[in-house]
Amino acid sequence: MGSRKVSNPLALAVLALLFERPMHPYEMGRLLRERDKERSIRYNRGSLYMVVNQLLRAGFVAAQETVREGQRPERTVYALTDAGHAELHDWMRAEVSTPHQEFPRFMAALSLMGVLRPAEAAELLATRLAALTEQVDAVRAETRAAMEHGLDRVFLMEEEYRLALLDAERAFVANLIELIKQPDFGQVWHEFHQERP
Repeated sequence: MGSRKVSNPLALAVLALLFERPMHPYEMGRLLRERDKERSIRYNRGSLYMVVNQLLRAGFVAAQETVREGQRPERTVYALTDAGHAELHDWMRAEVSTPHQEFPRFMAALSLMGVLRPAEAAELLATRLAALTEQVDAVRAETRAAMEHGLDRVFLMEEEYRLALLDAERAFVANLIELIKQPDFGQVWHEFHQERP
């Protein structure tokens, strides 16, 4: 897979929305909020308009018409082009089939955790574990409510993935806390901090 003309996740979301039907950026933003996509895709109003313009320059979307409703300003309605349709499907196939190296902040923190004293690290990890448990409970409740309101499970896959990641992280953190408490774990780490003021 070569480099893409536009490659951020928000662009992929815009293409997916336009796959449903032509719409203007304001409507795209409203749908992303209504569908709670802010939990999966980082964006704001300015970045949404910037991405639409990038997709327009790349030839993946085209202005279809300009509309005005009442006293509101004119809004340009965009539609997928044939190239945009092909890009959407190629991009989705690549994202779903191919794992990518990601750089989560927690992984970076773990790689540098030696700067903390072991006891402090264990306390902080316990705080993280409590926060993760709250997140899991909230996601489960929201998912259950969405399904009770008739939302098909296929539209909740990112939440199921989020739960799987949270559950895995909780298990990892709980195990790490127990490891740190063992006297024979991290001797170099303990000795390093004993030598420091």
